[in-house]
Amino acid sequence: MSLRVVRGMENWRADAAAGARGTALAIGNFDGVHAGHQAILRRVTEWARQTGARGAAVTFDPHPLKILRPQHAPAILSTQEQRLAWMEELGLEAVLVLPFTLELAAVRAEEFVEVVLAGVLRARRIFVGDNFRFGHRHAGDVRLLQSLAGRFGYEVDVVPPVEVDGEAVSSTSVRRAVSEGRMDAAARLLGRPFSLTGRVVRGEGRGSREVVPTLNLAQEQEVLPAHGVYATETRMGGAWRQSVTNVGLRPTFDGGPVTVETNLLDTSGGVSAGQIEVRFWKRLRGEIKFGSAEELKEQIGRDVRGVREFFAGLNRAQGTGRAV
Repeated sequence: MSLRVVRGMENWRADAAAGARGTALAIGNFDGVHAGHQAILRRVTEWARQTGARGAAVTFDPHPLKILRPQHAPAILSTQEQRLAWMEELGLEAVLVLPFTLELAAVRAEEFVEVVLAGVLRARRIFVGDNFRFGHRHAGDVRLLQSLAGRFGYEVDVVPPVEVDGEAVSSTSVRRAVSEGRMDAAARLLGRPFSLTGRVVRGEGRGSREVVPTLNLAQEQEVLPAHGVYATETRMGGAWRQSVTNVGLRPTFDGGPVTVETNLLDTSGGVSAGQIEVRFWKRLRGEIKFGSAEELKEQIGRDVRGVREFFAGLNRAQGTGRAV
């Protein structure tokens, strides 16, 4: 069953599938759909299967702080397209995407429960984390949601936090791990490697002429790994291929804006433009300014060997012969 994405409350009201079944419901921004989000969403889909309710989530576009306090808005880990794809993988039937506006921000918590959760979504059971807040000035919390449950005919399931390496998983903890280049930690928090998506764009061409050809990514996410060189996989046309990716300022070529440049280890399938995804497995080293393009080319050769060794070890550890 494919995920049904409904944008706006009026469209949800008009959706025939939103009828008498009612919903098992999660609410949030779900940036990264990390391990904590996954625990909540799995509870939603499990309860929906058991009861016949519609397993659904409510999310917002853009992130509320982008509207309310743009200077304090967090850098975004994932695109909406990624979040919806991950929700579909977890078995949700539907997602209501609410455009976040100043008018929505002004809705009192009690009104949000009455109009949106009980009225529009016909929630039968609501799944939230223990730090859940909602409504005008974040006045609503778990206790308020529970206090209104009898009145509006729903139940509340408070899902305990997920901990990884002794730390509660959150979008903030994922951002910190990624920005520090700790990709193994980020993968444990996310339950998958961190990835960037976007289109291949034309660079200055110096790398192709003087060192090795690379794909220059115009990434869609706002969070970037720490400057450095990474063992990565790049997906082009549905196939994953081993790659070396540099995030940084290209100091050997006198610097410039931050770029994400990927060198495919196997170019037999051709290198083309278009949409790609790069997932980051391990930081090999920091960014270094070399004395010449030839020195950089020699280091890239060592980086390539490091990537091949990393994936060979990963394949052995996983007991697979996966080809990428």
